Formats: sequence, structure tokens, C-alpha cells
Amino acid sequence: MNENIFTRNEKLAQKVIKGLNSRNMTGYYAASAEEAKKIALDLIPEGSMVTMGGGMSVHEIGLVDALKNGNYNFLDRDQAEDKRAAMLAAYDADFFLSSCNAITEDGILINIDGNANRVSAIAQGPKKVLFIVGMNKVCSDVDGGMKRARNVAAPINAQRFGLDTPCTKTGSCFNCKSPDTICCQFLVTRYSRHADRIHVILVNDSLGF
Repeated sequence: MNENIFTRNEKLAQKVIKGLNSRNMTGYYAASAEEAKKIALDLIPEGSMVTMGGGMSVHEIGLVDALKNGNYNFLDRDQAEDKRAAMLAAYDADFFLSSCNAITEDGILINIDGNANRVSAIAQGPKKVLFIVGMNKVCSDVDGGMKRARNVAAPINAQRFGLDTPCTKTGSCFNCKSPDTICCQFLVTRYSRHADRIHVILVNDSLGF
């Protein structure tokens, strides 16, 4: 990575972390995916029940494989016979892993969901929520974050899942009411009432969508 980009990301991450701290959330900066995985594993005690909401970033840093191969009770929704039961069990997990569709420079998290299992678990239920967030998802403000979520993350995810929505054909949001829409629930997390519940690892990399 270009040294100037690295320095910019590091400086910007400190601004985001300061914003997260002011919102009763805890932020960390990782210079690489490997460092992000190490920080995450240091935060998750062995024996913890861990599950996730389908975030690609968690896979990309190697955290899912590390948890599956380690001394953790990893609940894999994708491998569960009863997916509804697995999603409900997530609300009682020790750690819920996720990424976000966007994060603002002052530490506000923005997420869009189709089935709402991810955004509902972020809002309430699991004892702790751990976000893995590439610096590519940092936006100046909530409006910019919402635009990113709707015009970047949502179309790519709709294409990834093979859904029949206008954005899969054009690459941008139509504010549709398609039966396949994944833009059903919007969650803006501006503050955590519960200290030490939400942790965000910012990674000096382009992760997820």
C-alpha cells in the first residue's frame, strides 16, 4: 500500500476512534488484516459462544477460520440445519461478529438489512458486538454513509445473492419495493448505552462491500 494512503488511513482512524469513544463504543486500529485478527482474538476469550451476521470482512481477515479451528463455540448459521433457531440463538451469544455498511468520521455506524437478524442483534441481545471495518467504509457524515450503504453495499450484496432488484441491473439504488429488496431495515447506531458492548476494529485495508 502507498505510504501516503497508509498515513492518511492511520490519521483518519484515530479521528473515528475518538468519535466512537465519545459514543460509549470502543475503537481499535489495525495496520493489517493479520493484526486485526490478533486484536479480535485477544478480545474474545476461549470458550466464548460466537456467531455472526454474514459480514464478508470477518471472513477476509481470517477470523472465522481461526474461531472454527480454535477453542470457541462458534455457531455457524450457514451450516445449521435450522437456520431460524441459529439466528435466534445469536441473541444470547457472548460475541456477535459483523461489519458495517458505513461508518462516519465521528463514529456513527450505519447498517441496512433484509431479514433484520443482523441489525436486530447489533441493537440488542448479544453480550458484545465486534465489528471488523475496512477503512474503505469511512464516510464524512450520516448522509454520505447512507448513500454508500444504498448505492455501493446494497447493489453488490443483491448481485452476490442473485436477487431480482433494479440495483442488480444498474448498480445503483432505485429506492425500490421489490419483493427481493434487501433494504428493509435501516439501523443508525449513534450511541451505546451499555459500556464495553460495542467494539470496532478499523483495518487499514479495503474489506467487504
